Amino acid sequence: MDFEKPVNKLLDKKAALAKAEHYCAYQERSQQEVRNKLYDYGLRSDEVEGLISELIQNNFLNEERFARTYALGKFRMKQWGRIKIKMGLKAKKVSDKLIVKALKELDDEDYMNTLSAVLTKKAAQIHETDPFKRKNKLIQYGLMKGYENDLIFDVLKSSELL
Repeated sequence: MDFEKPVNKLLDKKAALAKAEHYCAYQERSQQEVRNKLYDYGLRSDEVEGLISELIQNNFLNEERFARTYALGKFRMKQWGRIKIKMGLKAKKVSDKLIVKALKELDDEDYMNTLSAVLTKKAAQIHETDPFKRKNKLIQYGLMKGYENDLIFDVLKSSELL
């Protein structure tokens, strides 16, 4: 017995386009996210690429706009560092050129202030008395949030967190 999930086949390309337009209008999307959604609708490769082109021409889909929005959103809302944002954009198959452009949108002063705030907040939650272990936990947390090693050390050196 074969228990494969039946493919939800939208035979009408117009309906697929309307759904994709709504999907893109609701929130910025990467081309890969839209491509995956169209394949989920059961469309063939040539149909998917045609619809992607149409979405780009009608400005529903703009990879540069998506990369910029993603980078700024993850930085402001989740306080991610450049490394984690870059990995997220790579996972969405955004080109390296657009990733670099999006990361340049992050203001250096805001970036350092946010890193400092993130580490200060974390330091208040750490109940470790050994200064070496405390420093190590703060470094690990900064790295996990996607910040650069040297910047973490700079913030720890110039602050009273240890």
